Amino acid sequence: MSSGVDAGCEWCRCHGKDRHPAILYTLLSQNLRPGGAQQRCLCPQRRTVCLRTPHLTCRAASHVLLKTINFVRNVAAFRLLPREDQLLLLDGCWVPLFLLGLVQEMVTFEVMEAPAPSMLKKILLSGQSKGQEPEGTQPTLAAVQRLQWCLSSFWRLDLSPSEFTYLRGAVLFNPDIPGLRAALYIESLQWEAQRALQELLHPEDQARFSHILRVTSSLRAIPAGLVTALFFRPLIGDAAMGELLAEMLFEAPGWPQAPWLPLPC
Repeated sequence: MSSGVDAGCEWCRCHGKDRHPAILYTLLSQNLRPGGAQQRCLCPQRRTVCLRTPHLTCRAASHVLLKTINFVRNVAAFRLLPREDQLLLLDGCWVPLFLLGLVQEMVTFEVMEAPAPSMLKKILLSGQSKGQEPEGTQPTLAAVQRLQWCLSSFWRLDLSPSEFTYLRGAVLFNPDIPGLRAALYIESLQWEAQRALQELLHPEDQARFSHILRVTSSLRAIPAGLVTALFFRPLIGDAAMGELLAEMLFEAPGWPQAPWLPLPC
């Protein structure tokens, strides 16, 4: 984000020097405003947001996720890998694969400012360190804007169905994930997928191939916690996303739908 936003966040009067909410200031200033109205911080890094139409967006996102898992499960080379490697690849790659699905399915979404937490909740949470924050905390406006920028960058590429397929293979077979037993084999699979993607392009379009890989790298920077909190936490509550994904992956092939996914209209 720009330095102007950072400066605004640092000097915002509603936060102390340690960038935690200044509870005393908030309590005092709330009593000084007409009607006791509480002023919300306008810094994008701190403004929490939620989906404007969660029922519609979560339904669309859940179907994209189901298609994503079905794609992974139907890749023959993936099924030949050790189970441990399958789980590591799924855990490390489901977010960019899911986001590619959002792009291909043209799933758009809007967010709005999340309801302000109660003063008691703010006081209780203010004593927690960053490493102790509960999973699935509310997404910030800045994080969602970065996500939407990544999706818009892909839409401008206007990928063909074949390009999407080979790009998914290149994303799925990521040899850089720590702990893989068959890392060299996975690296060869990624290289084959990238070569197939490159061969789809005309010789004069090789710059497009490099651009596709650069934009794809931006998807890997999107945190899984953000995607989970925004699209799936309203459906799954406090359930562990990793466990649900593994359950979806290793169920029988005829299994039609995850029990926590909404049924089609």
